Amino acid sequence: MEIIGIIPARYASTRFPGKPLVSIQGKTMIQRVYEQASKARLAKVLVATDDERILTEVQRFGGEAILTVSHHQSGTDRCFEAYTRYNVPHDYIINIQGDEPFIQPEQINLLVSCFENPATQLATLVKPIETTIELFNPNSPKVVINQHHEAIYFSRQPIPYLRGAEESTWTEKHSYYKHIGIYGYRADILEQITQLPPSPLEKAESLEQLRWLENGFKISVAVTHQETFGIDTPDDLEKALQFKE
Repeated sequence: MEIIGIIPARYASTRFPGKPLVSIQGKTMIQRVYEQASKARLAKVLVATDDERILTEVQRFGGEAILTVSHHQSGTDRCFEAYTRYNVPHDYIINIQGDEPFIQPEQINLLVSCFENPATQLATLVKPIETTIELFNPNSPKVVINQHHEAIYFSRQPIPYLRGAEESTWTEKHSYYKHIGIYGYRADILEQITQLPPSPLEKAESLEQLRWLENGFKISVAVTHQETFGIDTPDDLEKALQFKE
């Protein structure tokens, strides 16, 4: 399998402008993501960015980046443009979030392993939810999976609803999973999903992956027990650093 890892990294962010360039213990966030991705089973790692400052930083530490347009609505669209511009065929593309400086190579490899099944179209990771706070956090999307390890639905609400049980006991009575925002795409499927218009469920939940499910695509799921830390605000970064200590 020829697999390319693409890291979408845009400069603009409402809550944390310029976060790919923030310094984390002597290295920029984008450098840390790039270095972690480079340890995984990927034939190539690229940064897809809309900003010359990020492009320059990636080139400074010896990485490779491609400049994309600024108007993309999602990292998936940015990945596809970068893959098209790179113009070297690969079987699969892994979308590694540019704000996950502590992503583990083992997690990327776990996602890659989903494509050992040639029928896999799309893949992502989930992690068991252990606390009630996490379960009811709308910023942490939940995933319902079937017996074939495929996603049935994603929601910001805790699903399924446990009728007749106190909410404080839900994590004890049922296995809940949160979504880890790393995606894998078969190359031809990536092209197809970028042509789809926004769907009703996607608009309702503000979750892009629902568009794929609504259009009949299958999303394979692998379970990780390693924590990840998406950095959306300066406070998120401080919390992540404290946890890593």
